[in-house]
Amino acid sequence: MSEPLIVHIIHRLQVGGLENGLVNLINHMPTERYRHAIVCMTESTEFRTRIRRSDVEVFELHKKPGHDLGLYWRLWKLLRQLRPAIVHTRNIGTLECQAIAMFAGVKARVHGEHGRDMSDLHGRNVRYIRFRRIMKSFLSHTIAVSQDLFAWLIDTIGARRDSVTQIYNGVDMEKFQPRAAQARDVLPAGFAGPDAVVVGTVGRLSGEKDQATLVRAFVDATIQASGVPLRLVLIGDGPLRGDLENLIRDSGVIDQVWMAGNRKDVPDLLRALDIFVLPSLGEGISNTILEAMACGVPVVATRVGGNPELVHDGRTGYLVAPANPTQMARAITHYATHQNDARAHGAAGRERVVRDFSMDNMVARYMAVYDAARNIPQTAGTGVS
Repeated sequence: MSEPLIVHIIHRLQVGGLENGLVNLINHMPTERYRHAIVCMTESTEFRTRIRRSDVEVFELHKKPGHDLGLYWRLWKLLRQLRPAIVHTRNIGTLECQAIAMFAGVKARVHGEHGRDMSDLHGRNVRYIRFRRIMKSFLSHTIAVSQDLFAWLIDTIGARRDSVTQIYNGVDMEKFQPRAAQARDVLPAGFAGPDAVVVGTVGRLSGEKDQATLVRAFVDATIQASGVPLRLVLIGDGPLRGDLENLIRDSGVIDQVWMAGNRKDVPDLLRALDIFVLPSLGEGISNTILEAMACGVPVVATRVGGNPELVHDGRTGYLVAPANPTQMARAITHYATHQNDARAHGAAGRERVVRDFSMDNMVARYMAVYDAARNIPQTAGTGVS
């Protein structure tokens, strides 16, 4: 008898925190427990090659712009063909698919909230709230990746407390480790000398990630940290690349900034940093914060979403107001000019990730949710809460 199948429905399989978490979950879940398939409402990219299991099928529904009513028929037919034990949707863009899953006969229906929509970073859109309230009746269970989202689902959406489980993302501790002596070799030749302090971020170059504030903060920090050669690495790509390139050029720091684009060697690049900055306007739970902490890099992050749950202000990093380059520059400058603090906070961050954010714990808690949704008795220590 083959293992039960989970169909994960996402908008697009591409570089991103949600997608990275999905791939990590599939790669680390025991093969004898569940099989997996991924359904992309639009399409997939080469990011699919990061899936290490050979038995995972990826389907593309090629959703048309606007209202594509044919999408629901294509999804219903696919679900009837696959006959999954569980359908797991993620974020509001796929939530409506749970109604199709119910009509297709799927008994266990799980939804994940990984962060609010870019146009509704604080979860106040009345139309979205009403839609989520309607759709919660189609769900067996909901997973929130942060305490912030957990409280919002209960207080604003009206979900029952026993119908929501909060699960933090896990980190691959072997992949993300503190730096070795040759860590800077991954940077372009001549970009950062031995005395340089390298600041960096990882993320899609888009409005909600707000790398523009980081660039402005970096410019201010180069003045404040007089005598300390600062360098900035922007890892990722997206629609605002051109705007950021113009801002960097106009700010006069073009020789101090490397726009690395999308990379497959993110762990190596994180180890090359002295300071990690996440300037986002909104977050669920940031994989990149956790990965930087696992690499022993101190973090400067905006005080939004789940970031305060990860960064202990003044112990593993600093929290600053969103869209505030002055505060961000002050934190970067402090680390650049007080490198003992940077090393101590980086080491404390690594210790916290090892203690609280293991991949094994994340996978065990997801499996507990899946088992409970299928009415399978829980094993001690893995209960849903």
